[in-house]
Amino acid sequence: MADEQTMTDLKDLAGAVEGVETPETPSAPLREQQLDKQGRAYATGRRKDAVARVWVKPGSGKITVNGRDQEVYFARPTLRLVINQPFGLTDRVGQYDVVATVKGGGLSGQAGAVLHGIAQALTRYEPKLRGTVKAAGFLTRDSRAVERKKYGKAKARRSFQFSKR
Repeated sequence: MADEQTMTDLKDLAGAVEGVETPETPSAPLREQQLDKQGRAYATGRRKDAVARVWVKPGSGKITVNGRDQEVYFARPTLRLVINQPFGLTDRVGQYDVVATVKGGGLSGQAGAVLHGIAQALTRYEPKLRGTVKAAGFLTRDSRAVERKKYGKAKARRSFQFSKR
């Protein structure tokens, strides 16, 4: 115990730490791959009133929503663009097949739900992609919803037209 030094100041601590080698620690603990018996990753995505159940497996890049191709189900190109964002971000375009079932809400909310589900399922299939997908904000559930109508109001906040006479 004669080797021990007493530290009286933070400056002494900085000098003591310089020579010590520290083992490399990963920035985030790597999660394990979560697959079902068919080798697919499953996740649930939500947006507004829409809920999407999404399965991701390696394939040719085919995306099926409620038994129909994505071009048929989401006719608007912007909605298809939203769905394919996680694959474009991680350079995995055309590498995974997606099967999704969506219920509730409108088309925009359903596209957001499928996006959320794909991002979650992709990180369960390839856990090392989690940091990239999380930084883009795809793993966070977008909790914005329509505000409810209040009594005495025409809509949520809109008042009835004022009449002077």
